[in-house]
Amino acid sequence: MNVFSRGQKGKLSDLGCGNAFDVTLDIRAPGLSVDVSCFGLDASDKLSDERYMVFYNQLSSPGDAVRLDLSASPRFAVKLDQLPPSIARLVFVATLDGAQTMRALGDSALTLGNVVRFAWSGRDFGDEKAVILAELYRRDGQWRFGAVGQGFNGGLSALLAHFGGTEAAPAAASTPAPASTPTPAPSAAPARVSLSKVTLEKRGDKVSLDKRAGGGGFGRIHVNLNWNQSALAPPPPPSKPGFFERLTGATGRKGRGGIDLDLGCMFELADGRRGLVQALGNAWGDFDRDPFIKLDADDRTGSASGGENLWINGERFDRIRRALIFSFIYEGVPNWAATDGVVTIAAPDQAPIEVRLDGGGNQMMCAIALIENRGGSMQVTKLAEYFQQQGMTSAHEMMDRHFGFGLRWKTGSKG
Repeated sequence: MNVFSRGQKGKLSDLGCGNAFDVTLDIRAPGLSVDVSCFGLDASDKLSDERYMVFYNQLSSPGDAVRLDLSASPRFAVKLDQLPPSIARLVFVATLDGAQTMRALGDSALTLGNVVRFAWSGRDFGDEKAVILAELYRRDGQWRFGAVGQGFNGGLSALLAHFGGTEAAPAAASTPAPASTPTPAPSAAPARVSLSKVTLEKRGDKVSLDKRAGGGGFGRIHVNLNWNQSALAPPPPPSKPGFFERLTGATGRKGRGGIDLDLGCMFELADGRRGLVQALGNAWGDFDRDPFIKLDADDRTGSASGGENLWINGERFDRIRRALIFSFIYEGVPNWAATDGVVTIAAPDQAPIEVRLDGGGNQMMCAIALIENRGGSMQVTKLAEYFQQQGMTSAHEMMDRHFGFGLRWKTGSKG
């Protein structure tokens, strides 16, 4: 693989890269809310067609020329031969929400297919809120790749303005034209893009989502948990913990430092059946069959940068009455403030919903959000309620009692 440094450029043909490949971003930003985007620009380096801005609120461009996958490390699937002649440049960027700046990033990298790797870290930046990472551009009839690594003073909204677009109010977000419609000539008016996110600030805050137009459901709903995995490294335990100790959080795992959070879900189906989806006990769930909720394989190495991920089958949401999203501290000192945890709930064609784990103390368990079926609409409520083991009653069971799921519990496992 070719290792590029900042400012280095090369023809894709010389690099042995074809017209279809992935651009993968391995961004080490534990506990930070990082957004990645791809701007499809015209020959004047302007976003003249908003359909070619691919980001959290629009995961693909017409014809799937660029498609964003946020399931783990962000990955753009690029098909250059599906781009219209009006698109002369693809620019890949990363932006931060909140008070943090790019200097807080760890060692990160962008890879182009299996032919180029471009590495960077927070040491390369200062107080910027965004970074232009790399670009693909046409010159003399050939596509080329350039490693940029340029910090940018401002977030996603400032980048949008830099590239000639205009941020639309949430209520006025434009509707993309069908993929089969030929790309129109650039209009005189700047592209209007909705960058809206929904952040549930306080316990009890709610937001409701309606089904997609055309009688469909909610699509593939992605629940992601990310946190500061390096915070508060504990000393190694003296012996290997047992299952019940892991379930209750009585000790940490050998050989790893920092805090490790596990994502899980208590559910109640429309027919009254109730259950649990979590890594402990290998209760992974199922996306295509009951309970229509599936947890990704749990990472026990600490190497994954995409946090933990759970999927809800929004096309079968009529079969789900409610789903309680929770997390517990599997390893590390119980201190929720140090985790900088954030949960993002994203459904296709909807503004992502963010819930921050910004309360609690030394409890082991956090009930994060409640997703409910309210007459066919999906309502998300911020809970941010924290639970601790009491005697031989686990934090799982304490949470269960509080929210009335009525699961049967016994030492070390759910009955």
